[in-house]
Amino acid sequence: MAMPFPERPRKPRADGVRSRQSILDAAARQASIEGLEGLSIGTLAAALGMSKSGLYAHFGSKEDLELAVVDHARRIFEAEVLAPANAAPPGVARLIVHCEAYLSYLERRVFPGGCFFAATVAEFDSRTGPVRDAITAIVAAIHDRLLAHLREAQALGELPPSTDVAQLAFEVAAFLAAANAGMLLDGTPAALARARAAIDRALTAAGS
Repeated sequence: MAMPFPERPRKPRADGVRSRQSILDAAARQASIEGLEGLSIGTLAAALGMSKSGLYAHFGSKEDLELAVVDHARRIFEAEVLAPANAAPPGVARLIVHCEAYLSYLERRVFPGGCFFAATVAEFDSRTGPVRDAITAIVAAIHDRLLAHLREAQALGELPPSTDVAQLAFEVAAFLAAANAGMLLDGTPAALARARAAIDRALTAAGS
């Protein structure tokens, strides 16, 4: 007796996908300014022209919404920063593209509150729970990518074998974080230029 084909999972309705995407876009923008804890179902619903019950239909709880927003921001960061870096040649060139893509992500205000993960790390660094765990894992992965670029550069002979690449990755990450904070504080891209100069100086010193 022939076995029946397994039932194919139903695809989400296109309008439902669009609604969820719109919610996450708006929520991520709001969270970059007011924090994940500051997300208001009422404010989101009003901004999107939805009812609160319609918005809740997409998420089982406030924590589910927060986790979905974090993952949504991760996907945006991957597209904005990591994908351009992955397309560059390995080594120092890839690191520079990573840094430039990040600074462009800040300058274009992809999130109005600057880097989404810089904002949420500051909010959740002393907390516990699934949301903190998700943020911590993403931030660690981003830092590991910087470290991987530098290890590639060392393996290619672009950096001396004696280079402390872990320290250099820490410094580059610090310069990028300072660029984010500086741009938010004074509202101009001056901090981005300083970060570029600092990163260039650090790479030059490491390669000499």
